[in-house]
Amino acid sequence: MTRIPEHDRDIMEKAIYLPMVLTILNRDLSIIQNSPFKLKKPYLELIEETMKGVQRELTEAKQYMRKNKLQVMETKRDDAFTMYMFMYKGYEENHNYFNPRIRNKVQELMETYFLKKHLSQ
Repeated sequence: MTRIPEHDRDIMEKAIYLPMVLTILNRDLSIIQNSPFKLKKPYLELIEETMKGVQRELTEAKQYMRKNKLQVMETKRDDAFTMYMFMYKGYEENHNYFNPRIRNKVQELMETYFLKKHLSQ
C-alpha cells in the first residue's frame, strides 16, 4: 500500500517518463537531420516544438518535486523490470515497473504530445 497521493505519484512518474521521451525525440531529430527526406523542415519543427513542450512540463514537475521534497531514483534494472525508489516526505517506497509498460507509456505520451501539437493548429 502506497502512502503517496495519486497526484504526487503522477508527478513523480513524469520525472521518470519525460526524460525518456526527450531522449527518443532527440534521437529521432538527429535521424531526420541525417536522412534523405526531401522536406525535413516540417518534421524537424514538429519534433523541436514537441521537445519544448516536454521540457516545459518536466521543469514544472521537477520544481513541484523540489518544493514538496519528493525524489525518484532508479535503483535496479534488468531485462524485464526497472525498480525506482520514491522518496516522499521522509518515507521510502520501492516501485517496480515492467519495462514494456514503461515503453508503452512513453509511446502514449509521445502520441499525446504530437496530437496536442497537431490539434492546436
